[in-house]
Amino acid sequence: MKGEQDADFLFMNQWTRSYVVPATAMLTFISFWRAASIVLCDLGSSAYYAGGITEQAVGKTAPWFILAIMVFSYAVRAVYIESCSMFVRGGVYRVVREAMGSTAARFSVSALLFDYVLTGPISGVSAGLYLAGIINELGQYFHLSFLRVPPPLFAVGFAILATLYFWHSNRMGIPFTSTRALRIMQTTAVMVVLLIVWCVITILTRGYQPVPLPTMANMHFSDEALGWLKGTPLPSITFVAILIGLGHALLAMSGEESLAQVYREIEAPKHKNLLRTGLVIFVFSLVFTSFVSFCAVMIIPDAERSKYFDNLIGGISMFLAGPFGLRLAFHAFVVLVGVLILSGAVNTAIIGSNGVLNRVAEDGVLPRWFREPHPKYGSTYRIINMIVGLQLVTILISRGNVYFLGEAYAFGVAWSFAMKALAVVVLRFTRPGAKRWRVPLNFHVKSVEVPVGLLLITTLLFLIACTNLLTKKIATISGLSFTIVLFVLLTICERRYKRQARGGDEEFRFNVKEHLSTRSLGVRSGNTLVPVSDPDDVESLESVLEENDPKKSNVVVLYVNSNVTDSRAKHVFSKAVHIAEKVGKPVTLLAVAGRDRRRVITEVEEKLNSA
Repeated sequence: MKGEQDADFLFMNQWTRSYVVPATAMLTFISFWRAASIVLCDLGSSAYYAGGITEQAVGKTAPWFILAIMVFSYAVRAVYIESCSMFVRGGVYRVVREAMGSTAARFSVSALLFDYVLTGPISGVSAGLYLAGIINELGQYFHLSFLRVPPPLFAVGFAILATLYFWHSNRMGIPFTSTRALRIMQTTAVMVVLLIVWCVITILTRGYQPVPLPTMANMHFSDEALGWLKGTPLPSITFVAILIGLGHALLAMSGEESLAQVYREIEAPKHKNLLRTGLVIFVFSLVFTSFVSFCAVMIIPDAERSKYFDNLIGGISMFLAGPFGLRLAFHAFVVLVGVLILSGAVNTAIIGSNGVLNRVAEDGVLPRWFREPHPKYGSTYRIINMIVGLQLVTILISRGNVYFLGEAYAFGVAWSFAMKALAVVVLRFTRPGAKRWRVPLNFHVKSVEVPVGLLLITTLLFLIACTNLLTKKIATISGLSFTIVLFVLLTICERRYKRQARGGDEEFRFNVKEHLSTRSLGVRSGNTLVPVSDPDDVESLESVLEENDPKKSNVVVLYVNSNVTDSRAKHVFSKAVHIAEKVGKPVTLLAVAGRDRRRVITEVEEKLNSA
């Protein structure tokens, strides 16, 4: 389900009794398994590059920092779960705006968009590097001199092609379905199980290199990893050194915002399924990302490992026990899975940024021109064009250097997480009675609830974010520049276009078809027909949806008016969409032109065989 909805409308001519029936638009919802798969296509992809980037920064102790971040990710995920329990569209922009106002929200969304702009390039370049690695391995194995490619250049070319492909599919409105995401993660799961079993056999038969504990004696920061702290006594302080290591490993949990984006699509029981989704994501990402980082240090010889920092899982596969041909075949399988999941992350970045900017435009911060649907495909193609353009420029600037992208990437990740957590803390005190799920560890001092767990998470996120400002020169300069420029542009647009805001209304594309029936509308006989005419009086729809079983019966929202394409109709259906998202059950939207409302409702009821 995208930021814009394709609503299909029926127009009835009461005098001639002729009907024009549109194609059906139903809000569809997905299981927690499918929701987890969509998020993991973004979050899980970091396993392919996070370990190598972190080890370049902190040395062989990197796996411990990756493990710590993956454990900490469950706490950060709890913050997102609490915000989603308050707002169905509980992304960074909405939550920060509700808690701290539009100024803080514009800063947060600017940092988040920097994250999304870099998600596509780092995933595409990483996939290209993995693909270049297997091509060169095959050329060497079969002694084919022509089968040799320069990895950075090849990675840039592949990332550009992948980005353009997903730009085309999103522009045409071709959905990245939850089924496709589920298949990708099922294939990835098979690869992860094989990798774990094979690595364990290798360790038992050949032994392993120990992973040094993250003590001051074992942490070896590169000059780039220390940034402006190089030459100061601060990195010699254990607590500061640990924060530096965590800051460089933070990108391992990038993709958390996708959970807030996908929440609106999760089926009923909505919150229970959100908790399940979070658990699945945590277990899979913890095992996959952490295991890869540990096995890289334990299995790949120290003298060889630096060659595989950009191709870490491929490097592991080449040093496993067994015949070279079998290892090469597994390497090819690893690359195939990597291309799938990393390409999925490229697409998720486009979808995520499109959704975020749609929320911003709904609030009047961007001109409505950005949200106007494509005349043929119905997509918000102008937003998609802008994001993809920025991603292509980023790919060219990187020149295939995934470490450069990873360092810059950390800025958006750190500050979007920190601002989100701070906003949830503020909402605890400004809206204490709001219905929500709470992050654990809460204590009461008289009548005041003190969210100790939430405060600890927020404090650690801000410490990591501030440490990154001092240690990541690339991230600080590029991230602050991008964020400030976008913040200024959003501020100017808000002052100019705020009056055009339509209160969160969706953008609908009107389709017209003929012959109203259950078949043409895509609903079953015995459906529930819910007539609505007042956009401020659609709350009864929520009670109908709560009682309805979507596996047995459909709910049809009917709007009757002489003009069914006016702003009032859009407002009614926007409210219906938001209620359906809140409950997690689908509705079918239908409009009928006519002045005699009672008579039109009766005729539609007969045509649809409504119960």
